[in-house]
Amino acid sequence: MPMPAPMPAAFLGHGSPMNALEENRYTAAWRAFGAAVPRPRAILAISAHWHIDALAVTAMPRPRTIHDFYGFPQALFDLQYPAPGLPQLAEEVADTVAPDFVVGADRDGWGLDHGTWSVLVHAFPEADIPVVQLSLDARKPLDWHLALGAKLAPLRQRGVLVMGSGNLVHNLRALDWAQPEGGFDWARRFDADARAVLAERPHDLPALATHPDYRKAVPTDEHFLPLLYLAGLSAAAGRASDVLVDGFAYGSLSMAAFTLDADRVLPA
Repeated sequence: MPMPAPMPAAFLGHGSPMNALEENRYTAAWRAFGAAVPRPRAILAISAHWHIDALAVTAMPRPRTIHDFYGFPQALFDLQYPAPGLPQLAEEVADTVAPDFVVGADRDGWGLDHGTWSVLVHAFPEADIPVVQLSLDARKPLDWHLALGAKLAPLRQRGVLVMGSGNLVHNLRALDWAQPEGGFDWARRFDADARAVLAERPHDLPALATHPDYRKAVPTDEHFLPLLYLAGLSAAAGRASDVLVDGFAYGSLSMAAFTLDADRVLPA
């Protein structure tokens, strides 16, 4: 009997939390992705905003919606994404990556942060698919995250959609409010070179740390790390990821999003 096709995977460049409320070409792409893929059994989200000195997975049945920002309109704080959790998936994640990685269960400390729900509110607006978050271990190097991403590959055969959420280029100190859809030259160079690596040799994505524009594009690594999980899955599958949507915001944010094995369901 043939194996079922693996569930697609994705990295979505989430940008400002306001994208949760807005309709634009990025949110339209996220919505199209969610509408096109087979219904997942669950979503495993790796968000830039759960960046801690540990590797953990949420294991509560009802994760809270975390509003981890300030200075935004009240409507954003009022937004809830009441997706259920799935403690069973937390156990599966730990078992799947063992013994190379040890994952702790977070039963009450976290929930769904805006890196997760600001994109899922568009991709899966009914909030009826269980969502589990995997933390980013801030102590570990880039190649460690790539290897962990590859180890998650068997979950895709069990109906789990693995989704990273961050930004390929993310430098808040360099934001230029006069360029709402612009990108600095260094941001465009790094974005283009990263896309080439993803398309041709995803296992080499950690080598971008030596790129001349890396320190400007990735002054802190938490928004870049979720992309390594998609690169690891891509390397494990032996297939390149595809660009879902691309573009820039305020000079120093890349809004690029990538998918793996979604080409068979997304319109050309």
